Amino acid sequence: MKKSFQEVIIAILPMTVLIVILTLIYAPLPKDDLITFIVGAAVMMVGMALFLFGADYSMLRVGSLVGEYMIKKRSLAIMLSLGFAIGIGITIAEPSVQVLATQVRDISEGAITKFVLIGVVSVGTGIFLAFALLRTVFRLSYYKMMLIGYVLVFAMSFFTSPEFMPIAFDAGGVTTGPVTVPFILALASGVTSMIHQGKGDSDSFGMVGVSSLGPVLAVMILGVIFK
Repeated sequence: MKKSFQEVIIAILPMTVLIVILTLIYAPLPKDDLITFIVGAAVMMVGMALFLFGADYSMLRVGSLVGEYMIKKRSLAIMLSLGFAIGIGITIAEPSVQVLATQVRDISEGAITKFVLIGVVSVGTGIFLAFALLRTVFRLSYYKMMLIGYVLVFAMSFFTSPEFMPIAFDAGGVTTGPVTVPFILALASGVTSMIHQGKGDSDSFGMVGVSSLGPVLAVMILGVIFK
């Protein structure tokens, strides 16, 4: 816990102090607003420290164990189904995805509900997380897979509604948040440790990149449907 607090303080405290100094010099705030900001920053530091502590001792370990379990079962169907289900679960749990879905609902005046957007983004993540696991197991070329993915994104851009383009790329960004990334990296680490027995650890990298393509394409397809 002490290490988590130290990491958070190093990351957030300098920024908080800088904002307070700039506010006092260039844009003075009412005393109540300044106190609210300082209290909010303190609460955020405590919350992030608790989150990092929990991630270290639960989420990362669970992700690694699930990755090891997939390989031990020696079943491609189990691996793909678990990868798909995990992709959906961690995307729904990602706070930034919830924020994006709320903003899209408000801007579209309810035409695109939170349920629809979160469902589309989570399914896209799940499908491409399954592809990422396949790449790791069969040691497929990361560069070729990403090239194919972005060619599909470029091709879809001619068919999807223009209003959905920024939403699609934002969807890819919000699925690389504090819940999704640590779990996927731990999952990849568990898979590669069982396959290569400590060798080829670099194969565990790139899984987040492949997974983040899924939401982009999924939202673009949604844009084609709404067009």
